[in-house]
Amino acid sequence: MDWKRCKIEVAVPENAVAAVLQAMGDAGAGTIGEYSHCSFVISGIGRFTASAGANPAIGRAGEASIVPEQCIQTWCDRAQVHGVIRAIRATHPYEEPVIYIIPLADEDRV
Repeated sequence: MDWKRCKIEVAVPENAVAAVLQAMGDAGAGTIGEYSHCSFVISGIGRFTASAGANPAIGRAGEASIVPEQCIQTWCDRAQVHGVIRAIRATHPYEEPVIYIIPLADEDRV
């Protein structure tokens, strides 16, 4: 499937949401018309267990962690995807943030 834009989702601990949102917007995510830094944020609970070799930002290796998180949803042009991913990784406190890249159907094809 050929696509021009995509939806980007990433869960972020509550104390890092502002920084990640700013970085994503500065990299071009969430721009539509005369608006920038547009997003939708949903509250949720993240759960994970870090391995013995991990260096978790929250919790301890070998123990289950439950963290209040915000799921950031936004979009960008295909050409901006790599820059937005770099921005997320540079500001997100987790070693391995889960980043969803979801291609969107082109408006002229629906």
